[in-house]
Amino acid sequence: MAKLYVLLFGTSMSYAQVSNAQDTLSKAPVQLDEVLVEGKRKTDPVLSSFKSEPEKKIVQSKNVADLFKDINGFNLIKRGNYAIDPSFRASQYEQLNVQFNGGTKVMHACPNRMDPITTHVTPEEIERVEVVKGPYTFRYGPTFGGIVNLVTQEVEKQEKGYHGKVNFGGENNGNAITSFANLKYVGEQFDANLNFGFRDFGNYEDGDGNEVPSSFKSTDYGVQVGYNPTENQRIQVGFRQSFGRDVLHAGLSMDTEEDNSNVLSVDYKLDNISDGLKALSAKVYRSKVDHIMTNELRPSFMMTEAVSEVDALTVGGRVELEWRPIVDLKLYTGLDAFSIGRTGNRTRLVKRNMNGDLLPNPMEFVDEVWQDSQIDDYGAFVEGKYPLSKKLLLNVGARYDMVLSKTDAPADDFVAEYPDLDTRTEHNFSTTASFKYMASSKLLLELAYGRGVRSANMIERFINHFTIGQDPYEYVGNPYLGAEVNNQFELGMKANTNFEGYAFNRLDYGASVYYSIYDNYIVPVIDPSLDKKYMPMAEPIEVKRFTNLDKAYKTGFEVFGELAFLEDFTFKTELSYVYAKNQDLDESLPLTPPLVSRFNLSFEREMIWARATYTFTSEQSNIANSFGEQSTDGYGVVDLRFGAKPFEHLTVGVAASNIFDETYNNHLNFSFVNQADYGRVPINDPGRNLSAFIQYGF
Repeated sequence: MAKLYVLLFGTSMSYAQVSNAQDTLSKAPVQLDEVLVEGKRKTDPVLSSFKSEPEKKIVQSKNVADLFKDINGFNLIKRGNYAIDPSFRASQYEQLNVQFNGGTKVMHACPNRMDPITTHVTPEEIERVEVVKGPYTFRYGPTFGGIVNLVTQEVEKQEKGYHGKVNFGGENNGNAITSFANLKYVGEQFDANLNFGFRDFGNYEDGDGNEVPSSFKSTDYGVQVGYNPTENQRIQVGFRQSFGRDVLHAGLSMDTEEDNSNVLSVDYKLDNISDGLKALSAKVYRSKVDHIMTNELRPSFMMTEAVSEVDALTVGGRVELEWRPIVDLKLYTGLDAFSIGRTGNRTRLVKRNMNGDLLPNPMEFVDEVWQDSQIDDYGAFVEGKYPLSKKLLLNVGARYDMVLSKTDAPADDFVAEYPDLDTRTEHNFSTTASFKYMASSKLLLELAYGRGVRSANMIERFINHFTIGQDPYEYVGNPYLGAEVNNQFELGMKANTNFEGYAFNRLDYGASVYYSIYDNYIVPVIDPSLDKKYMPMAEPIEVKRFTNLDKAYKTGFEVFGELAFLEDFTFKTELSYVYAKNQDLDESLPLTPPLVSRFNLSFEREMIWARATYTFTSEQSNIANSFGEQSTDGYGVVDLRFGAKPFEHLTVGVAASNIFDETYNNHLNFSFVNQADYGRVPINDPGRNLSAFIQYGF
């Protein structure tokens, strides 16, 4: 590490000539509809944002969810180092429409979400993260709390020829090693992209030196091929596989032995069709996840051996037409479909009785995890953008979804609880209307309303006496749940000011405030009519059933300000807060993050950059007691990053995270479960961590 510091500071003093990018494109490439947000005020969805700086991150991402932790309004739900989910404004899981490249989805197979979509894409592949902050567009599927689009490398936009990069990274806290290699070719009509990544993370230590079981290994590769048969057409085929091995989940009752996934997608774009019909876009994809988890390394293994083998198959697609019926009107119409099916069993070998005595003949039990369930969603949407004046832009949209759900192998006790099980059909209607008012080139005002509807997911419908939450309760699904409705109102503002002849160069600032009225919000509550199925004498003996709330709401805000000074320096501050209320139980909704404040001081030139970040997270005492939540103390963490480009093709960097070795845990962290020497206390985050990064590109 010391040698790398010397190298960085020594080379940063030298001058390296950067050649100008060659403009070898004779015409603009046909671009697939992978982009929701481009930083363009007139075309972006209302109240949206994006982030893109992958090579300057330096700190190695455990999975893609790590890319969200510096985005205002986002928090992470952590079960270890591998199974990390993003949470945005207290919306999480299927409440967020998480996808990559404008529609491709990979649904998890594990009921405890050991394998969310963020584990099936290599972080280094992600070129930028795009966010629509509420149900303000429905072109990319049903949306309840917002859209998160992970955009991988857009090869067709790069200059022609061969390109590539290879990078390596390491961390001292957990002896982590990461590597990634990329090779791409861009021609007149043909382009290809090949990725390979490997990550090996050990158990990390918290600020007190306690080791947290969190090690894992993952290997990923991906191939993408594009072909432009004519000037206005593009076909793109992508295939990727991901392999997780020996994954320890400190906050879950079992560990992952194997996690294998593959994703195949085909995209097509026909542009400039006619004056009235601008473009046709189409996408189809298939993803498969196979997951094996065991309790072999847990204390409970002495009593009962447990192995679960589950899988999830996701198939989907979309077709969209972009119209220009009149000069200024952009009209989008389309159809999409999404199908998720899950199967799998848990096999338990009971070796001891309740007194701890060995059984002469161990008893084997097979439990249905998913009961061979399936959910299909068929949707149709229409959305239009029209300028009411030179400064005022109107966006309206509507969506209809027909949702079919069924279970093909229900357990006997589930049938006894719900005797009229059959294929269920739901009809959901979503609408949105928003305005953008460009008061001047330096001031943008946004006002939006969205009615987003989400039908219950498979866990909420069909889980049968499994422990899936932060608490130790058994959960039972409810196939008759009503669809959640989010009526969200939001007002936003973005502005900037330039200063001439002063040390301060520019001030960017903005804010948004929102209020959501929830109908049929889905939560699990204790149901006295249900009896515990597994280990009935162990506490807690109550069972939770998923149900709809009558009254719930959420409100909050985000604020940011960024001041550029002395040409190369910037100071940025961000603040996010959300308050959620379960009025039926007079408590907070679960997994509501506390107030987060972030302060960044940055220095950036073309060849060198540095950043110091102080993140302060307030205490969270507004909790959901029925969800087993505990109050969380506030904490502050300081991170430092430094990077340089000493030569045209070489990038290097070092970082120090949590430099004061703070011992803390985020409010959304799960608690230790079935771990030797640990009680049911929240998982602590890593203590001080030193990172190094090097990349060569051509």
